[in-house]
Amino acid sequence: LLSGRGTVGSSNMENDVSFKFRQQLFLISENLVTEDVAALKFLCMDLLHLSKLEGVKSAADIFKLLMAQEYLNAEDTFLLAELLYRIKCHSLLEKLGYTKEKVQERLHEKGRVSPYRQMLYELSENITDEMLKEIIFLLQNHLPKRWITPSALDLMTLLEKQGLLTKDNVQILENVCKTVSPDLLETIDCYKKAKGEKFGLGVVFSKLLHRSWYMRKDLFCEIPSWRPYVHSSTTAVYPLNSPSCLFFAMTRDIEGASCFISFFFAFLQVISSYKMDGPHRGFCLIINNVNFNSSRRNGSCKDAEQLKRVFTWLGLDVRTYTDLKSGDIINLMQSWQRVPDHKDRNCFICCILSHGKSGAIYGTDDKLVSIRTLTTHFTAKQCPQLAAKPKLFFIQACQGNSIQRPVYVDTDGPTPDLFSVQERVSLSESIPEEADFLLGMATVDGCVSFRHPEEGTWYIQALCSKLQLLVPRGEDILSILTQVNEDVAKRVSPSGTKKQMPQPAYTLRRKFIFPIPTAPPPS
Repeated sequence: LLSGRGTVGSSNMENDVSFKFRQQLFLISENLVTEDVAALKFLCMDLLHLSKLEGVKSAADIFKLLMAQEYLNAEDTFLLAELLYRIKCHSLLEKLGYTKEKVQERLHEKGRVSPYRQMLYELSENITDEMLKEIIFLLQNHLPKRWITPSALDLMTLLEKQGLLTKDNVQILENVCKTVSPDLLETIDCYKKAKGEKFGLGVVFSKLLHRSWYMRKDLFCEIPSWRPYVHSSTTAVYPLNSPSCLFFAMTRDIEGASCFISFFFAFLQVISSYKMDGPHRGFCLIINNVNFNSSRRNGSCKDAEQLKRVFTWLGLDVRTYTDLKSGDIINLMQSWQRVPDHKDRNCFICCILSHGKSGAIYGTDDKLVSIRTLTTHFTAKQCPQLAAKPKLFFIQACQGNSIQRPVYVDTDGPTPDLFSVQERVSLSESIPEEADFLLGMATVDGCVSFRHPEEGTWYIQALCSKLQLLVPRGEDILSILTQVNEDVAKRVSPSGTKKQMPQPAYTLRRKFIFPIPTAPPPS
């Protein structure tokens, strides 16, 4: 009884928090005018899919999209605070518990709006109606006939859609600004200068690491053979071929210094990661077993579709195979083992959606295939083209059958009365002993995993969601899988008694970090 009261009380508290949060968002939305909504849409273009943003009519619509993509929730409202700060609605920050100064202090750590997007927005704010008319006249050959441009932001959005304006190419803006108002070039020059210096620092750091120098705790960095010239009131930059040293000090410009330090450690992370910058990311196989002799895995197609969208977005060449018997699965692994194109790829990923038991998955003929049998096809000896490259396997299947199938949630394993329980296999025995493998299991050994007949499995849906959320933040795969564990662990079956915990095993030697896609995450 006490437990029941506690659950009800906790539920009521969560409902209260949710209501207060939505009330905050409503009040903020009511205080934003049409121009503010347009500005928010523009600043969110790198975070939300353009097709979704085009249907936005109010600030509340944007907030819903941000919450759906897990950018905004009651526990973390900083992105909204940043957006309000960017569009200079400082008076609304107090509704989120922020001040202008608090936002400024945390921007270097938690800021999500890219310098490119900031530059374009700042530029639009300085373009008068008269300037806009002149710019449209100069660009009329690039604009659709009879196209009316309501604002500078709409013009920039169109140029981006046409591929004439990108974060790496702002030449078209420079050309028109030079003619219409040279003063506007200052904003563009600042962006280019900062962008160029950031990439230039890569050379500095590579030399620093090569010479075994390091960033000291007092935030000073010394590099031999560099001579300083004053870049600003807070930093010194050092050309090559001179006997002096580089001193970078964090003085009044806290944000600039912190940005420098953040980039340094990001650089360290890159060099300790697997190479993922080749022209071809790699192949991703999806084996989706739906129809079995005695059952059907409803909801699995939702998983397969979502996996395909996400891994395509991440740059992989995705191939999907449906309803494979045990022998077909082994033959498929043997075929891909011999694919010569692996040598030009950075990695290999295989996702298997099926029924399973301890250490094995089922073919649609209800025959077991050992997971270790599948993974060992891609060892360095068996597949030299993938030697020293990361091989990732994600297995959505039960690893036991002791839990009864609930009414509204299916389990990815056969019912106990139809199949005998086999001896359990340790997860570590399912991956080869050699390096560069990762095995992501939907559940721990001996337990079932859950699948909704319409929404798909808990594990795959959490995996896809966290990849879309955390890859753009530069998180490595193990950090992402930790978040997947947390997500799935919070879920509960409709009966309120069934839980699930995923389990990864790996022999990775470095961090595996997906390059951040240029396109927004798939919807």
